[in-house]
Amino acid sequence: MMNSNTPPEYEFSRKAARILNSGQARSIVLTGNIHDLFCHPSEAGGEYVPLLNFLLAKWNIPNLILIVYELNGPIRFSRDSDFQKVRDAWLQWRSGYDGNALAIQRMLAKGKAASNLDHIVETFDESLRKAVSNPTLALELLRQMCLCSRTELNGKTLLPENLVILIEGADMLIPDAPITSLSDLDRQRVTICHDWFSDPGFVNGGDSVALIAESRSLLHHRIARLPQLLEIEIPSPDEASRQHFISWFVNTLPDPADIELWGTSEDLTKLTAGLSLHALLQILKGAAYDQSPLTQKTVVAKVETFIQSQLGDDIVEFKKPEHSLEDVIGFHRLKAFLQKELMPRFKGTRGDALAGAAVCGPIGGGKTFIFEALAAELDMVVLVIKNVRSQWFGQTDVVFERLRRVLNALAKVLIFVDEADTQFGRVGQDTHETERRLTGKIQSMMSDPTLRGRVFWLLVTARIHLLSPDLRRPGRVGDLIIPTLDPEGEDREEFLDWMLAPVIEAPLTPEQRQSINRVTRDFSTAGFASGRGELKAKTHGGKLSFDQVFEIISDHIPPAIGETRRYQTLQALINCTRRSLLPDPNTDENQRRRWAEELKELEARGVS
Repeated sequence: MMNSNTPPEYEFSRKAARILNSGQARSIVLTGNIHDLFCHPSEAGGEYVPLLNFLLAKWNIPNLILIVYELNGPIRFSRDSDFQKVRDAWLQWRSGYDGNALAIQRMLAKGKAASNLDHIVETFDESLRKAVSNPTLALELLRQMCLCSRTELNGKTLLPENLVILIEGADMLIPDAPITSLSDLDRQRVTICHDWFSDPGFVNGGDSVALIAESRSLLHHRIARLPQLLEIEIPSPDEASRQHFISWFVNTLPDPADIELWGTSEDLTKLTAGLSLHALLQILKGAAYDQSPLTQKTVVAKVETFIQSQLGDDIVEFKKPEHSLEDVIGFHRLKAFLQKELMPRFKGTRGDALAGAAVCGPIGGGKTFIFEALAAELDMVVLVIKNVRSQWFGQTDVVFERLRRVLNALAKVLIFVDEADTQFGRVGQDTHETERRLTGKIQSMMSDPTLRGRVFWLLVTARIHLLSPDLRRPGRVGDLIIPTLDPEGEDREEFLDWMLAPVIEAPLTPEQRQSINRVTRDFSTAGFASGRGELKAKTHGGKLSFDQVFEIISDHIPPAIGETRRYQTLQALINCTRRSLLPDPNTDENQRRRWAEELKELEARGVS
């Protein structure tokens, strides 16, 4: 980590400067963490300001004229002298006279000629006033400023300086939607921007436009897809940025002792991974005002609340399982594998870490319970993906980009996706474009080397065959596909004892155990749990005789999902990537072929 007193250096700022200075592009869009605070170094030790103020300060150099347009705000210039320069150039462009010659012509002109000259003089100021409440006029006026800037008169350009135009809220000015659903003014603004950014004179000139929007996908697709428009993403603050911000804030306090931490500032820095500086500022201000110790619990709660507010409560939640692998009945081989093989790979570094794993098996097999216990024992942030698809046009891409920024900011995180086949399905021709794009982005993230060792994916599904084959390949969750099957042998006996333990009044004889095994032969782990619950309900806190237990259990009729569960079991066996996790580790290819043939027979009967 850098020294906490060293102001952070922003790669996005350097990248934008390289693009504009080299002429690689004349239109860029700044996306991502655009609503946060950024440090502008000064003699006073630095100051944290919004993005627009940061850019104005960073790009405030003599050969540039900075112009800012904010939605429902005025077109303003960073320097008053620049306003006069642009105004004079505009009048010269429209009239053909420089400032002195225009004043003389206005005095000498009469009648209609005088009226025309007066109109030219008034047009610029009047347009600036009207632009405050007319974004369409504002965009057209800015475009014409660029035309004016590169116009030559008497062998000289009207403006020796280059214009840099910053447009905030670009996604509100040119929103993405089907062209037929846009208003006439929206269409006009899309047309203005398209013509502006595609104009060869602008592309090859020296003026530049920087759009500011959270996501490129929020811009109208006719603009967002222009090859002339390059995107520069602003990431969430990294550890070094948060460390400097904390140090800066403490130094601004009358008494640094006003903030009391449970540990060091480095501990606070690490625990606030995923927070924006705005959210971190809220924590620090609250602690300074209350003058009460800032606890880990408070910070963790703030991080969780912030991330959920960014992504939406209906999209993610933080998982806090309260059970461990010791609470899992049976599954002894699987638990040993998880502890000896999977957990070390999830805790590893980039070289030996897994990108993720898939968990499959029939419905009611205990997959979610087992792997929630695993998540609890990993001692890392666990994010549960509930739904990344948005009902609103274009919002799915935005949600994904927010998720990616959060994951990039977190030090180590496990992504838990239950019912993964409904979240990330196939990518065939019949699949909706949004779903194909989403699945493709998830696949790309899983194999991203920059995330290896920091972000782990755990996909749980009863329908492993419905996951995209690209998700199931090695390098993604295909490195490890784990079957969770119905208990057999000693595991099954343990489930039987667990079901009966709270209610049975005496140990079972071998004959009684055989009878119970016979009536529970089709029980899944969920079936045993259901039986245990019903037996406890019938005892009212007491005990039951074997005959009573047998009568209650015998009354159970398994739901008519046997063939479906068998189909899901076969898919889990076929897709398993470890022989040691199969019921028989010595399974050969002949057995695998028999499973495949049985699958085809079930499919022929309409089972899927």
